Amino acid sequence: MQELMPTWVGATAKQIARAVRRGDASATQVVADHLDHIARSDGELAAFRVIRGGEAIVEAEKVDEQDDLANLPLAGVPIAVKENTAVAGLPTWNGSAAARTAIAEDDHEVVRRLRGAGAVIVGVTRMPELGLWALTDDESATTRNPWDPDRTPGGSSGGAAAAVASGLVPIAHGNDALGSLRIPAACCGLVALKPGSGVVPSQLGADDWFGLTEHGILATTVADAAVGFSVLAGRRPDKLVPPQRLRVAVSLRSPVSGVRPDAPNTDAVATGARLLAAAGHDTVTADPVYPTAIGLRGIATWLAAAARDAEAAGVDRRNLQRRTRRHIGLGDWAYRRGYVREADRAAWRERSIGFFTDNSVDLLLTPALAAAPPPADGWASRSWRANMLTNIRYAPYAAPWNIAGLPSLVVPVGVRPDGLPVGVQLVGPPGSELLLLGVAGQFEMTAPWPRHAPGWPRVPQPIA
Repeated sequence: MQELMPTWVGATAKQIARAVRRGDASATQVVADHLDHIARSDGELAAFRVIRGGEAIVEAEKVDEQDDLANLPLAGVPIAVKENTAVAGLPTWNGSAAARTAIAEDDHEVVRRLRGAGAVIVGVTRMPELGLWALTDDESATTRNPWDPDRTPGGSSGGAAAAVASGLVPIAHGNDALGSLRIPAACCGLVALKPGSGVVPSQLGADDWFGLTEHGILATTVADAAVGFSVLAGRRPDKLVPPQRLRVAVSLRSPVSGVRPDAPNTDAVATGARLLAAAGHDTVTADPVYPTAIGLRGIATWLAAAARDAEAAGVDRRNLQRRTRRHIGLGDWAYRRGYVREADRAAWRERSIGFFTDNSVDLLLTPALAAAPPPADGWASRSWRANMLTNIRYAPYAAPWNIAGLPSLVVPVGVRPDGLPVGVQLVGPPGSELLLLGVAGQFEMTAPWPRHAPGWPRVPQPIA
């Protein structure tokens, strides 16, 4: 006969919070289980920059001591925060030792909201330097995809995605300026919602990428993504209602000329269209028109945002990675030449909203990626050109919706022939966050996906 060793590793955030609120579990035990899992497993993945072991246990004990847990939607839930977002008592690393800033005295507003909902911060997760790339590594470590350690988990919220896909934490915070939540979600088989502009507090100071940055949650289930969104948005958690009959545009068109989705990503969109039909929705082929000018302006903003981030952080540019120095130098030039203009983004936003009205559609379905996640191959030491081309070729679909400020979501729909997960992107007009989550929930009910990468989480085996 075997005696099972109970563990909360692998449970969803909603399961954990419900158990802690009912007194069926203690936040302290839940957090201890996850810290043990991180200690055993993160050496393989390098998802975390800093682990807050002792501090997290103390904070979990404080959650357990609260008299009223009923109003804590994330009671006792271990969560990781992306390393470019201030956590009181820690430096803000920004993707490398060279980009690290001073110890933060206060939490960022989204961190404050997570704590206020009962979540316990167990650590901060790795990202590429200044969050510039959809590839996560630096001179100290390469973050690896739990589905295939030879592949990147994406970026810039790559460490967060690796942590969730491996069960190191049930949910993780990330942020998204040109796809930095949705790209890692697609790489690692997760759900991620990028809210529309103004729904969740953005970064403090100058490092919000000219208003493109939005904060969100990486999760293994739609329900967890929904409760995480409600907390970040400062709302009471809403029960997701399956949407009534919708009309959804389906498009394979890439925002980048000459870049086309590979066969698995093309097939993923076909699968997404079938799931929409199974849920009672109508689909129609309709392509957004991606003007060349907005693509060039988007790249200029990407370049100039790096220069502003470096200046805001007060870092010595000479110590940054070669690819970052090149990016910053081009960003200085683009900003001086006036290539970063709010008017251009406003025009694209108006045109994007017009796509939905002109075509009488409620949502847009596109590929999440154009190709498989690239190799985890020491990108921090490679040239700017190599990084730039790789990013554009494999992940072109996310950025336009940051520039437009529209909500968009990535949801898994299957597995590629190479064994990696594949997802699709859903985009909606302003205010459609809950609608996007509702449709994703219909996908999940019809075609459930594996919540974690194969072989994860690696929890202790039963004792004989």
